[in-house]
Amino acid sequence: MTAAGRGQGSTERLVLPGVLTAEQAAETAAGIAAIQRSDGAIPWFTGHHLDPWDHIEAAMALDAAGEHDRAGAAYAWLARHQNPDGSWYAAYQDGDPHHPTDLARESNFCAYVAVGVWHHYLSTGDDAFIERMWTCVRAAVEFVLALQQPGGQIGWKREADGSPVADALLTGCASVHQALRCALAIAEHREEPQPDWELATGALGHAIRRHPERFLDKSRYSMDWYYPVLSGTLRGPRADARIEEGWERFVVPGLGVRCVVPNPWVTGGESAELALALWAVGQSDRAVRILADIQHLRADDGLYWTGYVFDDDAVWPVERTAWTAGALLLAVAALGGDEATTAVFGAERLPAGLAPACCGPRPAV
Repeated sequence: MTAAGRGQGSTERLVLPGVLTAEQAAETAAGIAAIQRSDGAIPWFTGHHLDPWDHIEAAMALDAAGEHDRAGAAYAWLARHQNPDGSWYAAYQDGDPHHPTDLARESNFCAYVAVGVWHHYLSTGDDAFIERMWTCVRAAVEFVLALQQPGGQIGWKREADGSPVADALLTGCASVHQALRCALAIAEHREEPQPDWELATGALGHAIRRHPERFLDKSRYSMDWYYPVLSGTLRGPRADARIEEGWERFVVPGLGVRCVVPNPWVTGGESAELALALWAVGQSDRAVRILADIQHLRADDGLYWTGYVFDDDAVWPVERTAWTAGALLLAVAALGGDEATTAVFGAERLPAGLAPACCGPRPAV
């Protein structure tokens, strides 16, 4: 990474009154950059593990802060260390590609490269980058779609021995749905149609919207509540109804969003992602309020504590993760109108795939 690449950030777009000043945004971006290794890897924090999904979320935040060289280095790390089957392992010790600590290969972790690559392209207009990453994205998508079940849902992972896990997670599948739509956008940009991907994307979106019985019941977790909205799979009245249905269960006024009910624990990442989902469905005032509420998690170095146990008045766990800071910056970027971030999470311009002939007329999303 060049010296120039370390100092290109621009955080004026990340000013949000009551949440972040330009100086605070710069501190947060610098905090993520300080965690990034020289080879481009972004672990949760220095000395902890890297997982591909959170690595990408942090890279997207770097792009939102104008740190395009650093974000590019993060995607180059993925391209260099992709497994022959198109996957990545679920965890690597401190981002060291030679020391994976979890040899499972999770579908949503692998799919998310398409979201990051499309976001980076929209942030930079770098056609050479998207050409370099196309083989990587295509292989990742094919790995993920090999786990798709007859009902459209995507199996959770392949175990270390290669055996597939058919059980599907709603949060993970919603994230995969967003990723497949970004992958289709990349394919369209390259004028290389992928009809099989279109069918798979439509089937997955239909399963999420109409067939909750095809997913494991994780309704205690806030991510299962808001992720179909965050991913763009639900929009309109159904998205609004979903937000209202879970609001009292998960939102703790003045503190943020519970990770899981009934635990008295709010987390910065889930709170920031909910804010991003709220922005996506036109509830910006609520989004700003959530982001303002979690500023009690901000540390002196500009990073954010992962969570807070309010019954005990205690920060827990005692860690400041790159992905928590990344989620915060992405939510602020969307609220500020950052074009790449709004395109990826607004989802209106992403290809929708082909819906299956199932369950009668297709409902409004």
